[in-house]
Amino acid sequence: MRRLSRILAVVAVTLLILVVTGAYDAISDKVHFYAGVIRLYTQAPDSRIAMPLEDVSKRAIADTWHAPRSTGRLHEGQDIFAPRGTPILSATNGFVYNIGENNLGGQTVSVIGSGGRVYYYAHLEKYAPGLEVGKWVSPRTVLGYIGTTGNAQGTPPHLHFGIYTTTGAINPLPLLTDRAAPTVTTNKPKEAKTKNKLSLL
Repeated sequence: MRRLSRILAVVAVTLLILVVTGAYDAISDKVHFYAGVIRLYTQAPDSRIAMPLEDVSKRAIADTWHAPRSTGRLHEGQDIFAPRGTPILSATNGFVYNIGENNLGGQTVSVIGSGGRVYYYAHLEKYAPGLEVGKWVSPRTVLGYIGTTGNAQGTPPHLHFGIYTTTGAINPLPLLTDRAAPTVTTNKPKEAKTKNKLSLL
């Protein structure tokens, strides 16, 4: 019985230290993130995803999938051109999986979505304020802004958009769908509508 009391006392003191130092929240956030990622892996992958740029249509994209690149490699994604600073939106729901920089992609963001697919956004000029690993995003979430970082220096500003599955890269183009134009609503008084109806009778 004394041993159980000592164990409970140690657990209580440890929890108190974690709460006081703020480590409890960090651990709780990590548990929530990993539980969410596990849940995403159990879901079917998205069969349609939103265009990462709001004012670009699918028809405007020249298919660059598997185009030859330096050192004998093939292009594993689609290049989507837009003016520097254009907001880049998440194509899916998911968690920000990685924010970082590398030689090819420059400033990049990776989002893990349904089916464990990783959506890779590269050549960003800058990241969206408040973006952090573990954040839940939706197709309305801004991840960053179009740029020319990494090996895109000297090219027109663009987004390199890639999708990676557990078996390797897949072509994003067949999955992309155009974003709907924002709906414009007007608040006309009900009386005006009634008058219009009466005038038609």
